[in-house]
Amino acid sequence: MPGTTDIVVEMTGIQKQFGDLVAIEDATLVIQKGEIHALVGENGAGKSTLMNILYGLISRSAGEIRLKGRPVEFSNPADAIQAAIGMVHQHFKLSPSFTVAENIVIGAEPLKGYGRVDFKKAQRDTLELSRRFGLELDPTAIVAKLPVGLRQRVEILKALYRKAEILILDEPTAVLTPNETRELFKTMRSLAESGCSIIFISHKLREVLEVADQVSVMRRGRIRRTFPAAAVTAQDIANEMVGRSVLLRVEKTPSTFDGQKLLSVKDLESFGDRGEVAVDTLSMDVRAGEIVGLAGVQGNGQDELVQCIAGMRRPANGTISFAGKAVHSSPRAARVAGLAYIPADRGGVGLSLQSSIWENMMIGHFTEVTRGPFISSSAAQAHAKRLVDAYDVRGGGINAAAASLSGGNQQKVQIARELSRQANVVVAEQPSQGVDIGAIESIHKLLVSMRDSGKAVLVVSADLDEIMALSDRILVMYRGRIVADLLASETSYEEVGRYMGGLIASGQPAIETAGQSLANPI
Repeated sequence: MPGTTDIVVEMTGIQKQFGDLVAIEDATLVIQKGEIHALVGENGAGKSTLMNILYGLISRSAGEIRLKGRPVEFSNPADAIQAAIGMVHQHFKLSPSFTVAENIVIGAEPLKGYGRVDFKKAQRDTLELSRRFGLELDPTAIVAKLPVGLRQRVEILKALYRKAEILILDEPTAVLTPNETRELFKTMRSLAESGCSIIFISHKLREVLEVADQVSVMRRGRIRRTFPAAAVTAQDIANEMVGRSVLLRVEKTPSTFDGQKLLSVKDLESFGDRGEVAVDTLSMDVRAGEIVGLAGVQGNGQDELVQCIAGMRRPANGTISFAGKAVHSSPRAARVAGLAYIPADRGGVGLSLQSSIWENMMIGHFTEVTRGPFISSSAAQAHAKRLVDAYDVRGGGINAAAASLSGGNQQKVQIARELSRQANVVVAEQPSQGVDIGAIESIHKLLVSMRDSGKAVLVVSADLDEIMALSDRILVMYRGRIVADLLASETSYEEVGRYMGGLIASGQPAIETAGQSLANPI
């Protein structure tokens, strides 16, 4: 139980260098039996690297690891598994075409005569294990057909099948609905009460305080502080992570909701890359002077919807209008009509990483940096310098390659380029993904300033905390449709979460009638 003095993991003076880069510098972490220990920090602070060292995925440069008082050396994950350490990665490592039981026992299959796999025993063992830990699953179900929350159960049972006593969960709630997150936390608490020690890597501070017993904060490769979760606030943790005071929730005045409809989508239909219906007869509006948050579990059509709005995907049916004027599907047409687009994939879509900062900054600003028929490099560089200063882009001069910048500063480059355009509609897709908490504060302030200047802002995010913090109005997308249109000031995490999971407030499934924009009881 939490509070016991039985120490199961001691990592002392851990260091890790990759060439000249010092990723971990003198980190010390102590984990007790039966506790949930949260490990938090900005991106690049060293959290995943430290856990990968514990799990044997990478070797340490210096320091010592002790398990139950004994020094250990892990050369690979098999050594860590043998020592009763399990790790559930943020991106699941499951075979989608295999059954639940096959995924759980793979590599440690029960055998029968002539070395054949005993599939019946694998199914029985899986069923017994799932019931013992309250993680009910059908052993014969194909993993590809399971929702994300159940796939995560498979990953956890896979570790428990190998008798893990120390469980590392790396950003386990990143793709879960609030309801699925709540179920995961029940499981974590049950495991801790049975004596399992859980290391919980997360950037969602509200969730950390909800489930953790202890919190360790990493900053620049060191454990800066460890404290009981009950003794601190999210603000305390955030300040420790960044090393200064930060705003967790940007201040904004209420929206009047009476602005012009600057972005209108009507009866939109679009197919996904595999030919499936991704956007199903969807209609929505975003007005001047409001931030609309588009919430939903990844894979419910948000990507295809945004690609249609940005002109990167051709709809099968329906119309997209900017300030009342229908726009044909092309990126150029959307930009000319007044769209500023901040894509989630900044490396593949938003930026040319091998090009310089100034070259990236001039994209979409050619009329401002051309002299006659030619681009003026001096004008383009002066333009970039103004934006670098105005948006506080750090990490190199304007001639530095975009690839040399941190994730947060790469994000600032594309935000500076897009928000400095004469655009009436801003679509920000996953604006804080892979961005440090200090940079998130800056990005959120910029989006609110766009809204306050009379622009229509659509924020598409898998992070419900971000949706709740920024939005005036929240649209929830489920299976290609808008199933809820909610005032942010009058809703809750729980209500939004129910819609994200396809349930209405009464717990019944949302109706699936073509063209219906809100969920209704069956």
